[in-house]
Amino acid sequence: MTQNTSPLIRLKDVSYIAESKTILSDIHATVNYGEFVAITGPNGGGKTTLLRIILKLIAPSRGTVEYFGTDGRIADRLYVGYLPQKNMIDSHFPITVEEVIESGLLPLKGMSKQDRAERIEAVLDEVQLSSRRLQTIGTLSGGQLQRALLGRAIVSQPSVLILDEPLSYIDKQFESRLYEILADYARHSTILLVSHEMSVIAGMATRHLIVDHTLHECTAHQHYIPSPCR
Repeated sequence: MTQNTSPLIRLKDVSYIAESKTILSDIHATVNYGEFVAITGPNGGGKTTLLRIILKLIAPSRGTVEYFGTDGRIADRLYVGYLPQKNMIDSHFPITVEEVIESGLLPLKGMSKQDRAERIEAVLDEVQLSSRRLQTIGTLSGGQLQRALLGRAIVSQPSVLILDEPLSYIDKQFESRLYEILADYARHSTILLVSHEMSVIAGMATRHLIVDHTLHECTAHQHYIPSPCR
């Protein structure tokens, strides 16, 4: 996707307080269509909380989150592919790899049974889990579960992809494949990605944000230096 200056997501004066502790304070940010935004920062700095607020999974204690359509008007919903952190998933839930990936197709209504099957098959191959399609997620290794969740995030071919620590548990053999997938989606999607592993991702991203309770922006391709970046 060609990067432009049309806003997709806008955060105004966002703060989040939990149990009298300030997790995020005075966050102002705009993500434009076509950007690849890499987000990093120290553990406990509020990165995952920020993503959950952007997705409207939780409400900010103060401030607003706005979505915009391609026509520039405020939109009610944002249709995304979302990869949460693995520890947010109940691995004991009796669901197979194939069913996990298929659940990512729920927003696509009117899709034929054959098209759904072909899309699932293609993604199983893409995340290298074809041979484990009928296994329940409780039998998978951490890296295999992460790949299944990645498959769920990308199966609908979303125009917005939000990934929280996608490199967690991923084995080195699949890591290079993940970078290929990201590079492909960066051509036609907006990407927001949280990661501690920034050596390759920093070079792929168009913007680099540091979240440490507040937000700081680094110049393109600048590697993470403890906040504020310099």
